Amino acid sequence: MPKPRTKRQAIRDERKAKRREKAIAAYEASKDAKRQRIDDADADGNADATGDREAVFEDGYDQPQSYVRGPPPADREFFGMLSDQEQEYFRSVDEQLDIDDFPSQEERELYLASVFAEAQGKELKLACSQSCSRLMERLILMSNTRQKKKLFGQFGSHFLNLIQHRFASHCCETLFLQSAPIVTRELGGERDDVPTELDDPNEPPLPFMEELFLLALDELEGHLSYLLADKFASHTLRVLLIILSGRPLEQSQTKSLIHSKKKEQISVPWTSDSLTDLNAQLRAVPMSFNLAAKKIIADSVSGMNTTELRVLATHPTGNPVLQLLLELDISLNLKASDDESDDMTLLWKLLPGAPGSLKDATTPASDFVNSMLYDPIGSRLLEKLITNCPGKIFKVLYKHVFGSRIHSLMRNDIACYPAICILNRLSKEDLVVAVQKSLPEFGKLVTLSRFNVIKVLFERCQARQANAELESLTNALIEAFGSDRKSLVPKLCLSQPSDQEDEKNHQPFQKNQSAIISHGAHLTTAMLAIPGAPHQAIQTSLAALPEELILQLATSSAPTSYVLVAALSTPTKNKAFHKTLTAALRPHAFQLAMSSYGNKVVNLIISTPSKGDGISIPFHIKESMMEQLGQHEQELRDSFEGRRAWRTWKGDLWRNRRRDWISWAKDVDSTSEQATTAPQFGRDSGFRNSYGNGNSMGSTVYDNGHSRKRKRIEVVS
Repeated sequence: MPKPRTKRQAIRDERKAKRREKAIAAYEASKDAKRQRIDDADADGNADATGDREAVFEDGYDQPQSYVRGPPPADREFFGMLSDQEQEYFRSVDEQLDIDDFPSQEERELYLASVFAEAQGKELKLACSQSCSRLMERLILMSNTRQKKKLFGQFGSHFLNLIQHRFASHCCETLFLQSAPIVTRELGGERDDVPTELDDPNEPPLPFMEELFLLALDELEGHLSYLLADKFASHTLRVLLIILSGRPLEQSQTKSLIHSKKKEQISVPWTSDSLTDLNAQLRAVPMSFNLAAKKIIADSVSGMNTTELRVLATHPTGNPVLQLLLELDISLNLKASDDESDDMTLLWKLLPGAPGSLKDATTPASDFVNSMLYDPIGSRLLEKLITNCPGKIFKVLYKHVFGSRIHSLMRNDIACYPAICILNRLSKEDLVVAVQKSLPEFGKLVTLSRFNVIKVLFERCQARQANAELESLTNALIEAFGSDRKSLVPKLCLSQPSDQEDEKNHQPFQKNQSAIISHGAHLTTAMLAIPGAPHQAIQTSLAALPEELILQLATSSAPTSYVLVAALSTPTKNKAFHKTLTAALRPHAFQLAMSSYGNKVVNLIISTPSKGDGISIPFHIKESMMEQLGQHEQELRDSFEGRRAWRTWKGDLWRNRRRDWISWAKDVDSTSEQATTAPQFGRDSGFRNSYGNGNSMGSTVYDNGHSRKRKRIEVVS
């Protein structure tokens, strides 16, 4: 046992050892008696005699069991605890892997093989340990195919208990996610699990990864109904469903679906498998995976009635799983749905008798839609239903349920999100009618800061080529802001002081001021991309901004900085527009270069051609800004953002060979040198998710030139 660092630490270790001895002794003493009680209850046919089966041995199991239907699991397994010497060893291994101070790749692999050999037989203890489960996740990330398959063998017959454990569930998720691309590779005939010199030559060949996944699913059969709402197992079920469906594993939507907001990111300095490409695209999966996904959907909801489904739809943990089940049910059984077969899939469970039943407001299908519409959790399931349901159901749903009140749904802080999904599927004729209904109450949408809804109206009218409605929406927006075009950008993208007492009624919106600004910036960027009246209105407002507000726009947040990026990247007939914006930013070049948000703007300026048709920035403005940056060279080199701006502006070339820099700056090609990409906006930046989260925007990773090695970060669940 290692020597304690302090006397207080020695006392804590002694108390910890005593508690461990008492727990193990109590477990051993009660094991035989408890098993006898369970056997007797089963022999008597008492299916409800499970109240005394659950024993708490580790902190990972002390959660209230939450389930919708079905019995809780039987006696939970206790895999033992690591000794003090083992914990100290694995702690040192974790530190060594984090430092990654190995002379070569071979040394890394040998060290990793020795760690797996030391962990042989202790994998379950590591996965359930609060201090060592992170190491197990890291080992899974760094392991090769053969080591992953052996871990499947060690976890086998214990998956039902592991996925409900606070710490072991994360290890199972990581193992599943990292093993999914192997299924695709083996499906194409590629196998990289051949034995090495360090393996036993008499060891039997390992099975295919597809077989290991199916064996793990077999262990969960019969328990899915209550696992849907389990605090930890529900996340693992989402992972399995995404893997079985072949969906990309690295998309932002996928990560938000399977990971909790509190999920700790486990990083590794290197991985033995190049899985990034396979994780970022659709994966080919065997037919058995599709059949397994259909069976999971059927088993999960087969015994649930309408009331239980509604409870699950409004359950904070069960709702995300139900969303995924519904999406897969529609995509996998679309042909069966079109044929209106008698097989009760999840879609027909939620909407019995649809589409005919949706014409009557008193049917269970209409009642379900209306009850979910204003529910903070249930409305998310309704969004999935609206987005993915077959066209024949959506047409009836819109005509008889949503069409007459679409304008009122846009105003509600919860129902506006299903309304957005509805607008995205409307035809041009229905969209025109919806816009006409919203115009008389457009001022209320602006007062309530429903900028995300207004943005969708603009985008859909542009997509459907409803040009007359685009002009009407632009005029209505200007009128709502006092009939002053110049006030559009300040009121959409910049915080406004609230001195009036009447605004006390809008306290929730004032608390989410950053989200309101984010939505307003998204609307401004969308209008800049639409030719005609929307584009001209925003350009007029930007050109009229004073210097201090333009600087605030560039440095206050990521969404507002992208407004300037979009403005400088959009062609215009007004030749003085880009010059006006850059002239206002010229005195603040150093401040922009040091800002994490303004850095994008200043880098775009040098990437814009000095002469061009529609987009151009005079060379003398670039030269003046470069001189300012040159005066603060050392300060720029001392910060990450500053170094990035100095490289983009080719500061070393400007300092040493001024004429070459001038030639480069005049001939720069914006299409090949552009350093900033347009962001992707979505619902995640809205009120109901991450408020004011500028990090959800697209970003570019730059090498600072000073790091000893580049590390790739893997995000696991």
